Amino acid sequence: MSSEIPNVTEELVYLRLADIVDPELMINIVDLGLIYDVKLEMVESPLKGYAVAVKMTLTSMACPIGPSIQAAAHNRVMGIDGVVDADVELVFDPPWDPREHASEEAQMMLGVF
Repeated sequence: MSSEIPNVTEELVYLRLADIVDPELMINIVDLGLIYDVKLEMVESPLKGYAVAVKMTLTSMACPIGPSIQAAAHNRVMGIDGVVDADVELVFDPPWDPREHASEEAQMMLGVF
């Protein structure tokens, strides 16, 4: 059995997070621009692999499904081969603005382009 750790990249983390769709807007959280930052760090204790820190926001501070989206993000990151720890932090600074944070495609879907 190989002890080689799979390579984990920021791009892979974003790709996995893009599987999470905001159930009200029906657009994934990456295209909505809800993921503000992803950081990777190799760790060797207690398990050898990557620790991933994600900073994300919600479309509204009062989003009733915020905890579910945060938990889904944590589960998606932890499901990546080679990830041994994940921290998904909700932040509200800067406030989410679809004109600033969402992809062009998401802006068109939201009618703000």
